[in-house]
Order: sequence, then C-alpha cells, then structure tokens
Amino acid sequence: MNLVALPAFADNYLWLLHDGHSALVVDPGDAQPVLAALQTLHLRLATILVTHHHRDHTGGVATLREATGAAVHGPWGEPIPEPCVAHRDGDRLTVLGLPWQVLAVPGHTAGHIAWYCEDVDGAPLLFCGDTLFSAGCGRLFEGTPAQMLASLDRLAAVPEATQVCCAHEYTLSNLRFALAVEPGNAEVAEHTRRCEALRAAAQPTLPSRIGLERRINPFLRSREPTVRAALRAQGRLHEPATDAEAFAALREWKNEFR
Repeated sequence: MNLVALPAFADNYLWLLHDGHSALVVDPGDAQPVLAALQTLHLRLATILVTHHHRDHTGGVATLREATGAAVHGPWGEPIPEPCVAHRDGDRLTVLGLPWQVLAVPGHTAGHIAWYCEDVDGAPLLFCGDTLFSAGCGRLFEGTPAQMLASLDRLAAVPEATQVCCAHEYTLSNLRFALAVEPGNAEVAEHTRRCEALRAAAQPTLPSRIGLERRINPFLRSREPTVRAALRAQGRLHEPATDAEAFAALREWKNEFR
C-alpha cells in the first residue's frame, strides 16, 4: 500500500491510499489535487471516506463521485453530500481489501468519526480528520470538553505504532504551544527540530505515530502533573478540578495562544 498526503488549500492534507491500481481518498475538500494524482499515478478511485461535514473536507466529494463513480462513506447525522453511506460507531467496511472500523470521536463536530485499520503493511493506520493533530487537537465547534477528552482518550488507546493521518499541517504551531505548556519536555524540543527540518525541505510532518503523540501532545497529556501545574501557573485552573475542566482550560489557552 502507498500512502500519499495531497496538499490542498493553505494547510489541508487529503490522504490518498492506493495499491498501484485502486485508491481511496479521505476528506477531499478539493477535487483537483485528487484528480491530478489519479491521472499521474494511473489509479481508479474506488472509495471516498469522510470524517466530518466541514467544507474543507467535503467540497470535492460531488465532483469526484461524478468523475469516478467512487462510493462515499461518512458519518451518520452530518450533512455529507449525497448519496453517502452513513456510518455509526463500530461499523466496519472493507476497502482495498482492508478492514476499516468506524470510531465515533465527537467534539470538533457532533458526529465526527475516524477511520481505523489494524494492519496496513504491518502497522495500524488512523485517519482522524480534525479531532487529533500532531501535538494538538481540533477546536470544539459543536461538542463539549468532556466529549473531546473522551474522543482523544479513545484515539490514544490504539497501538503506539499506529500511523496518525491528521488533516492539517498545524504541527509547528502546535509544538510551540506544547513547549509553552511543558518547557522541560525534551521530546517536544527534539520533535520540533525534526519538523522544522521537514518543513524547510517542503516535506509534510505527517503522518505521526500515536506513541509519539502520547509523549508530546499536551491534549493527550492533560492529566499529567506537569500540564496541570502549567495551567495553575497561568491562573487557568484552580484545584480541585475535574479532568474535563483541566482539558477545557488547556483548550482555551491554546485558543488564545500566539
């Protein structure tokens, strides 16, 4: 299998997975990069997977379906361009001969889902849309802090070797925040250097790995004493506080961070 990050707009990635003949694409907000890749690589688009309804993830769906006949699969209860097969948590789907599982991960949107496969060429693969970013997470447009925390906990529980295919190139800005939260986290500093080199070479910082994210992502670490201490030092958290309250304070800090 070949995994390709197709840049779109200012910072989106449209993920293309193919076996040399057939392909699936995830969250095609723009059809043109996908059509160009299909032509260049001589591929047939079999399936379109969608994680949530935002336009930068769905804007190219209708054009691609009309041009290729690809089947569209997306979250139940969200306005995805029809016809679309709607999926709920726990649903399973075989695409490119691979078994995919639907994970409900609300928070960024109410019906947001992720697509997870336990074994793609020897490692698990996760398409997480805008729920999880490298060193960050999505804004809470439709869900609650408790929902997003539970969603991130669920994603953090997949095997540490899981490739994490986020939908935006936000890594460097997220790492700056991660360093502000945990200035003593040596792995954050080291990963920042790696990602700076990748971006200087016009290369994506993604996919990440969930094991790495557990060590560098403040939103997967909101229960850690170092993160709680940073929130208290900022005057954003007063103990005793619930896990959801600490997560909400951390997300609000990130919203205001420059």
